[in-house]
Amino acid sequence: MNRASATKSFKAYLKLERSLSANSIDAYTKDIDKLYQYSELQVDKKSPTDFSLTDLRDFIAWVNELGMIPSTQSRIISGIKAFYKFLLMEDHIKSDPSELLETPRITRKLPDTLSVQEIDQMISAIDLSKPEGTRNKAMLEVLYGCGLRVSELTELKLSNLHLEIEFIKVTGKGSKERLVPIGSAAVKALKLWIELVRVHVPVQKGEEDMVFLNRRGKRLSRVYVFLLIKELAATLGLKKTISPHTFRHSFATHLVEGGADLRAVQEMLGHESITTTEIYTHLDRSYLKSVITEFHPRSTKP
Repeated sequence: MNRASATKSFKAYLKLERSLSANSIDAYTKDIDKLYQYSELQVDKKSPTDFSLTDLRDFIAWVNELGMIPSTQSRIISGIKAFYKFLLMEDHIKSDPSELLETPRITRKLPDTLSVQEIDQMISAIDLSKPEGTRNKAMLEVLYGCGLRVSELTELKLSNLHLEIEFIKVTGKGSKERLVPIGSAAVKALKLWIELVRVHVPVQKGEEDMVFLNRRGKRLSRVYVFLLIKELAATLGLKKTISPHTFRHSFATHLVEGGADLRAVQEMLGHESITTTEIYTHLDRSYLKSVITEFHPRSTKP
């Protein structure tokens, strides 16, 4: 099986059998390209379909020498494992050499979070006297109140708002939909934007169902949301690394600190794996430690 044929068949497998998104398919294809590039650099020019576990470990060592970080290496290994699983299913190989291939340990960097007070300060810093002020306040209330990704915010549809029961339907990664509860503050801000301001915006054709529009009647870009948050942070003199994702991290952290069930948080964030959500338990443990240090009568204070 030559490289072109293997790549084409693998892409079809990822799309039809695994139902992966276009971005994931592209990433996996690039990973397999790296594997073939590596094989062509070797003296014996052995095809990846003939690789052993030792060959794959040597490949990962080569990737490491290129300076790729552990998270990237981990993703490449995931792509390789999917490739060899496909080859085995199609009877192109007799055994899977990637079965015992180890994934590098990834040290999760704890993200910056905002306190509830800092969230309030940023939302309060929005100039409501400006035409876009009501819209921007609604956006940040929804971003924080529902823990959305920035793309989920900008693609939010009017037809997916169920404000009477305080839920919204969100389309996340891989076009997967989920229902997310929305709090009263976000509901109030959304209604003000939709009922008092958005009704006066000249909506462009094809944008009728979009919640957040610019003054020309088109959906907002993710870049706009990034710039808005950077501007508000600068106005308040906040020194943290702040982006739309900071609001999502803060949403999750505040829920976990408040005692929310981790699986409930996982569901609301739209995480495939509970291990992705578990990063917030590290923040929670730190929070609990500080509470005990400060308030427990048996604690030794410095």
